[in-house]
Amino acid sequence: MLDAIGHIALIVKEPSRTATLFKDLFGAQIVARKDGDGHEETYVRLDRTWFVLVQAEVDRPRNGDHIAFSVSKSTLLETAERLKSMKAEFFLARSDTALYFFGRQSRLQAGYDGPGP
Repeated sequence: MLDAIGHIALIVKEPSRTATLFKDLFGAQIVARKDGDGHEETYVRLDRTWFVLVQAEVDRPRNGDHIAFSVSKSTLLETAERLKSMKAEFFLARSDTALYFFGRQSRLQAGYDGPGP
């Protein structure tokens, strides 16, 4: 039987840079460590969900893949203002009920919107 998601792995060029973006934008908790085999690991926690940021060279086309969190419209608009002040690439969609942003190095794409589906 399935339970809650343990973590989501994201392949990024620079885990520390992506982790810093999540910390600056959302106040994410960051855990950086070496595993038992000596591999560096970077985890970020957004609310109850852990993301492991795996370093690899990637050239990811924008194809619509994203992760969406359910947030209030005020949180969505506050996040857009933070992204604007950070000079990050983003856009609002669906009558300003969805926000998509892209990490500079990681080409991370995330969406935030109201209750789904």
